[in-house]
Amino acid sequence: AALQENLDKKLFGQHLVSKVVVKAVRGFLNNTNAKKPLALSLHGWTGTGKNFVSKIVAESIYKRGLQSKYVHQFVATLHFPHAHSINLYKDQLQSWIRGNVSICPRSLFIFDEMDKMHAGLIDSIKPFLDYYELLDGVSYRQAIFIFLSNAGAEKITEVALDFWRNGRTREDIQLTDIQNALSVSVFNNKNSGFWHSTLIDRNLIDYFIPFLPLEYKHVKMCVRVEIELRGYTVDEDIVSRIADEMTYFPREERIYSDKGCKTVDAKLDYYYDF
Repeated sequence: AALQENLDKKLFGQHLVSKVVVKAVRGFLNNTNAKKPLALSLHGWTGTGKNFVSKIVAESIYKRGLQSKYVHQFVATLHFPHAHSINLYKDQLQSWIRGNVSICPRSLFIFDEMDKMHAGLIDSIKPFLDYYELLDGVSYRQAIFIFLSNAGAEKITEVALDFWRNGRTREDIQLTDIQNALSVSVFNNKNSGFWHSTLIDRNLIDYFIPFLPLEYKHVKMCVRVEIELRGYTVDEDIVSRIADEMTYFPREERIYSDKGCKTVDAKLDYYYDF
């Protein structure tokens, strides 16, 4: 219930994300006989809410949220920076996952910047995501894996634009309109950690979740919430000015914010003397 409530209150313009994430996480947590870990892959442009959603998922399961010792975050450019060390990273990653799931079967692993991860590295965790009852005496079936990536964002935008140009609302977009094309796009993207990945080839990712690009009205929603979080009364003039300062694409239509809500926080600092 808290997961649904938080997504409804704090996530804007992402009807598919709210629906799929709540259904997937709730169903998995209530399943006493899961056949494999839950694997969610979140895709979309920067600032559309991928990190935010993974944070809300963590907070809905663990008392300390992302600060819980059972939540493990990996950032590709920080934890796996060098291509020549990929074999070492594979060993370290397997060891880390094995060790932590042995301590807590309900561990959460978040992999950020999948689009910057070296191809082939993520395949090292394939055994942990597969339909095995036990691996060396350890069951991984209660664990959750969340992957965050910008890869596939072009495909998502393409679908959203098609709907807009045909006079249909973004809420008309269904998961079936995007998911297959998204998984194929990510699988064939040479600049993605999922390039020709066995995780996709073997259908071990349960859901490819598209984050739609955010419109002007969604940016304004983000600004209002941030102002309220800081304890100020919402000034609609400031809300509009900040939204107007954002840049939008495509160049002709100027529908979508190219940074989503990413820079809202910094822009608010300019308008308020904190």
